[in-house]
Amino acid sequence: MGNCLTVDTRTSPAAPATSCSGSSRTTCAPRHSGSPTRSWSTTRRPCPSSGHWGGGELASADGLRFAARGITLYNYLSDQYSGFNHIVIPGTRRDSLYLLDGILDQPTSLNPTEIATDTAGASEMIFGLFRILGYQFSPRLADARHTLLYRADPAADYGPLNPLTTGRIRKRTIIENWDDLLCLAGSLREGTVRASQILPVLAGQGRPSPLGRTVMQIGRLDRSAFLARYYHSELFRRKINTQLNRQESRHELARRIFYGQKGELRQKYKEGQEDQLSALGLVLNACVLWNSVYIQEAVNQLRAEGHHISDADLARLSPLGHDHIRILGRYLFNIRASGPGQGLRPFRDPDAIKDDEDED
Repeated sequence: MGNCLTVDTRTSPAAPATSCSGSSRTTCAPRHSGSPTRSWSTTRRPCPSSGHWGGGELASADGLRFAARGITLYNYLSDQYSGFNHIVIPGTRRDSLYLLDGILDQPTSLNPTEIATDTAGASEMIFGLFRILGYQFSPRLADARHTLLYRADPAADYGPLNPLTTGRIRKRTIIENWDDLLCLAGSLREGTVRASQILPVLAGQGRPSPLGRTVMQIGRLDRSAFLARYYHSELFRRKINTQLNRQESRHELARRIFYGQKGELRQKYKEGQEDQLSALGLVLNACVLWNSVYIQEAVNQLRAEGHHISDADLARLSPLGHDHIRILGRYLFNIRASGPGQGLRPFRDPDAIKDDEDED
């Protein structure tokens, strides 16, 4: 598992082998049911505590940079704190090119419909592709005060927004290329073409193709509606910001786990890099699963003792805490001794710990 941890499997049952998809693909995410990503993400769903954090409809995507090899680990996180996909991006290619790849080709049962990102990549083309595929693109905007808003009906009265909605949507362009839009959406959904491959073709190095201009028309309309909601609703802005903060916290935990070789990738080839980063994602989800289970058990015990714990307080808890996790060391996983039916570790009594500290 590379930099992550050392595993002793001498007393554990053999695990089914998984393999990366090779250099011809940009993601290491096997589709079969033995996939580590699928196993951990699906395992976490029954945990009651995860429902307080979200319903799985919202997700975020962000990059974790490894400078020594010049690559970015572009990873995806659900609002239930489970990572469900990642893509290894070489060199300095824009993250936004791969954003849809990780959503359309992800191996778990999660089905996010809204994706939050940082400002980078918030282009009309990305908004348009998201809309024709049925997703909501929700970037956190740094500054959009001078962004032009568009309208489909020139005679519509938007009240105080009239001075801002001076752009016009070319409805004829959309109508004339509607069949091609449907073909594009179908091809992306079926995996015939990847978004990272088609986006440069649509953009045409600053001179969009006819189909690219059509996607941009839809993107302009969708971005205008998004901006109106973004600036009108503080709750909407807070939801996006909260999800992206969760992703940043996950990156902090990833950096702590990935401590070997000064926290940098040393694998020379893409297959080795994907293997190593897949192991990192597996360990991150294992930490989240462990914390989620014990958070729920602690809440159950406190409630049984008569303490009132509101759902609003539970929603503010995070399974990404790691001060209690011993990163350095050798780990023995004995599945038979710690499997189903063996129970959980007993909780420590904070009053007893305080008494011991006073005696010392």
